Amino acid sequence: MTSTVVHFTDSDEFGGTEQVVLQLLSGLDRRRWRPVLMHHGGASHERLAAGANEVGVEFRLVPRVSRRSDVLSGILPLVRAIRAEHPAVFHAHLAASLSGKYGLIAAALSRVFAVVGTAHLFTEVPPGLRADLNHRAARACVDRYIAVSEEVARRMRARFRVPASKLQVVRNGIDLDRYCRAADPRLRLLLARDEPRAVVLTVARLDPQKGHEYLLAAAAAIPQAVFVFAGEGEERPRLERMARALGVADRVRFLGHRSDIPDLLAVCDVFVLPSLYEGLPLAVLEAMAAAKPVVATAVGGTDEAVTNGKSGLLVPPAEPSALAGAIRTVLGDPTVARRLGEAGQARARREFSASRMIREVSGVYEDLLERVGSDRRARG
Repeated sequence: MTSTVVHFTDSDEFGGTEQVVLQLLSGLDRRRWRPVLMHHGGASHERLAAGANEVGVEFRLVPRVSRRSDVLSGILPLVRAIRAEHPAVFHAHLAASLSGKYGLIAAALSRVFAVVGTAHLFTEVPPGLRADLNHRAARACVDRYIAVSEEVARRMRARFRVPASKLQVVRNGIDLDRYCRAADPRLRLLLARDEPRAVVLTVARLDPQKGHEYLLAAAAAIPQAVFVFAGEGEERPRLERMARALGVADRVRFLGHRSDIPDLLAVCDVFVLPSLYEGLPLAVLEAMAAAKPVVATAVGGTDEAVTNGKSGLLVPPAEPSALAGAIRTVLGDPTVARRLGEAGQARARREFSASRMIREVSGVYEDLLERVGSDRRARG
């Protein structure tokens, strides 16, 4: 029997969370599941809609619930939209600690059989009655939380008292084969501007969370490399000014949004992610799948993918000197670079495939629906 599963995100950006959503939707067994993606519009609307269309998933634009309006009246149109799909499962994707809460409440009001919320990232929420009430209301509506890393799960238990019985870790997964390709020497020459320099790549939204300013500071200490920033965001003007002030603008490439990340990975010498906090970053998994040595900060779930000294190098966040030292270690020893890259690729293939992620999430749905069926049978 085919059942409908509605996926919901209220994010205004297109990043790792949205990529995971589309990966998951694309791989669900269509004989078992009819997936629908709901979003309220905003900056990421067009890319989400295009991505859903590309993988053959129905897309629904739903009203945004405004904090400035009466919440109940704002949620009712969302309730009607959910009920119209007759879902067995509602799956909200939480890009931050308190995101998606209106979708979760609307799903509960819609009497969906199983409500799931994936915590893609844990963001600090200052203590306060309003925040605690918001999360308590959302938590009461959720049958199962999925955390993308053990660290996210730990912090959800500690900060929001999510019980272990409601919480399951399902690590992100990617299409591994997409990142196995030969390097295009023309692209490398274009990035290095025909100079014999090493290529250091980072892929992330230009957002304060990602710690790009610390990578720029590290770049000043590594004159033999060009630093390639793939991603767009509000931080770009500030980072461009910083690059000029540091005297590294001639060795820094701000590429904006790119759809050719596998090609960029293929030509780089080292991948760097200097984030201040993370859930389980897809960019690190992608670099590992491409057999590239990874230098990253030891935050969030990153160290659940990268073992320091074995499948990459980890450094403390917000420390440019440590970042520069790790990058120099990789660039200065091709044997170390190759060993780290090969070990990372082997681990990615063992643990971070999209098929594994899809199988585990589908298992959550089936488990919850089986419990609903058991409860109904018990009541006669």
